[in-house]
Amino acid sequence: MKLKPKHSIAEHFNDIKDIRIERRKKHKLIDIITIAICAVVCGADGWEEIELYGIAKKKWLKEFLELSNGIPSHDTFARVFSQISPEEFNKSFLSWVKGICKKTAGEIIAFDGKQSRNSADDKNGRGIINTVSAWATSNRLVLGQRKVEGKSNEITALPELINVLDLAGCIVTIDAMGCQREIVRKIVEKSADYVIAVKLNQPSLYEQVEQLFKQAIKTHGQGLKLSSFSSKELNRGREEIRNYLMISDIAKSIDREQKWQNLTSVGMVESVRVVNGKTSVETRYFISSLEDDIEKLASAIRGHWSIENSLHWVLDVTFQEDNNRIRKDNAPANFAVLRHIAVNVIGQNKSRKLSVRKKRFLACLDEEYSRELLEAILA
Repeated sequence: MKLKPKHSIAEHFNDIKDIRIERRKKHKLIDIITIAICAVVCGADGWEEIELYGIAKKKWLKEFLELSNGIPSHDTFARVFSQISPEEFNKSFLSWVKGICKKTAGEIIAFDGKQSRNSADDKNGRGIINTVSAWATSNRLVLGQRKVEGKSNEITALPELINVLDLAGCIVTIDAMGCQREIVRKIVEKSADYVIAVKLNQPSLYEQVEQLFKQAIKTHGQGLKLSSFSSKELNRGREEIRNYLMISDIAKSIDREQKWQNLTSVGMVESVRVVNGKTSVETRYFISSLEDDIEKLASAIRGHWSIENSLHWVLDVTFQEDNNRIRKDNAPANFAVLRHIAVNVIGQNKSRKLSVRKKRFLACLDEEYSRELLEAILA
């Protein structure tokens, strides 16, 4: 994906409905949203920090914003973001992402859910919030998200998220929660390929795939279109060898009734890890629409973990998402979108080879770098 020239936040977030009482509107809604986005990019993780950022950067912010009544209080930020419709806020986010990126063929798009551990509001009977996100693995870009309450509801959120994204020509990867015929159908309708993990939540399919690979290994692939690929990785004293097998042209042997659309191959990866002299082996299975290209299959399987390492880990460690105490009404879901915007803004800046945490810290210290990060989304 390639960034296009400047696309401002105002251009995509200006149409969000403002449900505040007219006589109490001291600050423009787009000003409140813009300050919050800038603040989160530059290290703010809560409403009071957002207010402090606005006060400190007021002179610069007035170059872009009206601010006729100064900087909103932290109570105003909290109240407004608890009222904004998450659906409208997310819709504006999707519009902004489409404006700043251009899809490339073969892009691996990983879908996965993440739990916000402190988001439960027992007093008002609301459970822990899960967010299902779509992540462009090679370009480190959040393409979209859906908020759900409860792990099981991720299955309903996945097709909704797939529906609103342009996935044509991409390879969609999902863990076993996405191993559902309806989800596969949605991916195919979007003219995308898929690589989806198979576990015991689909016992019949899992058994068929497992038995097919046992037969292939026993007979050295006799009568099957079998291919193999291996990779080796050394990292801080840990050695990991991944042995991939792919059986193509399997629709008749695995899915004779064609219940799984475009199911043309199955994959297996055997991961052999050696840590401190101890060896462990893990075997995983996958269904796929890819045809006879084991290196592409291996790349998709390996690339899927980028959403854990480059998005979820960053949200937990750098943005302190799990420790966040924002819980009121729509605020948790909307703050999750603010974090995703920040991840995209920071991730697309290539001028400094620094971690996300260090880029946020530098943006607090260095006004020139802060302008570099933010002017592209404000101008």
